[in-house]
Amino acid sequence: MARILYLTQIDIDFGVVAQLPAECARIGIRRPLVVTDPGVRAAGVLDQALAALGNLPNAVFDRTPSNPTEAAVRAAVAQYRDEGCDGLIAVGGGSSIDLAKGVAIAATHEGPLKTYATIEGGSPKITDRVAPLIAVPTTAGTGSEVARGAIIIVDDGRKLGFHSWLLLPKAALLDPALTLGLPPALTAATGMDALAHCFETFMAAAVNPPADGIALDGLARGWAHIERATRDGQDREARWQMMSASMQGAMAFQKGLGAVHSLSHSLGGVNPRLHHGTLNAMFLPAVIRFNADADSIQRERRLQRMAQAIGLPGCDSQGTELAEAVRELNARLGLPSGLGALGVTPELFDRVITGAMADHCHGTNPRVATADEYRAMLHASL
Repeated sequence: MARILYLTQIDIDFGVVAQLPAECARIGIRRPLVVTDPGVRAAGVLDQALAALGNLPNAVFDRTPSNPTEAAVRAAVAQYRDEGCDGLIAVGGGSSIDLAKGVAIAATHEGPLKTYATIEGGSPKITDRVAPLIAVPTTAGTGSEVARGAIIIVDDGRKLGFHSWLLLPKAALLDPALTLGLPPALTAATGMDALAHCFETFMAAAVNPPADGIALDGLARGWAHIERATRDGQDREARWQMMSASMQGAMAFQKGLGAVHSLSHSLGGVNPRLHHGTLNAMFLPAVIRFNADADSIQRERRLQRMAQAIGLPGCDSQGTELAEAVRELNARLGLPSGLGALGVTPELFDRVITGAMADHCHGTNPRVATADEYRAMLHASL
């Protein structure tokens, strides 16, 4: 059985941030806590969202770390309660949106946050008491604005996933104008996050033809426009297309992700300073090669169909051309040449492998990797 749910109301266009008051009224939010980060505030993007809110009373939490933590969730929950808030608006990238989802849980549910983590069996414990959330993304990468999950580093140091359809934002306002000032390096890293979602979703073995179609279209849009958006941040067409590719990747990954994300989640927990999208870009070539032998990949010619989506004339059965195309794109975007350039050493591999095998994306890869196979992918990504 394939259960397919796409439930979020999504608006995408230049200027849709102006709909914030109307969306708050529709959802019943009278005093939102606006969750953001210092960079979004410093760039003036937060001011645009606050201006759109007009006279609607609100409070602002602007201390989201680059990788959201349970400690930051607690701080935001304290402000949410102190300010008498009744809903959330996340203005930022995936970190701010994921942190807001953590607040939506912790502000309305008892116990430590890990109680509600997917691998702890916590998803059924998330109830409809969750605080309502509106998502306003300011990057084109994670797609958290249309996803049912969040990734948060809990107090014991693990980087865990939290998943429930009840965490899905009640509205997603995708305004490409908010991404026009995004620096080239961040445009590239977040854009590769979006592309990784499209690649991995399409490779995942679960049966979900609509997700496959959305992922392939998102991959084609993202691949065609990521270099333009990185080279010229004011390219409005490229910014619109990248925001769509990001949203499509997350709509599609309800089907499942895989080893790229198992590894990047784990390594990001070991070293929270590493950017998630950059890690995805580093791991993607090795995982494409590893997945090439999966029955579903060969049977349904998935390597060839992905190659066609990005404009390659063909692809061999081992994924060599496809993996090399990703590696060459990383280089053109100015991303690091591999994990070694990020300071990652083999001494970390045991910890990364342990975390990857426990990650919620481990079991949805088309080939379920062993510890030795993960180690080989890590060495190939150095």
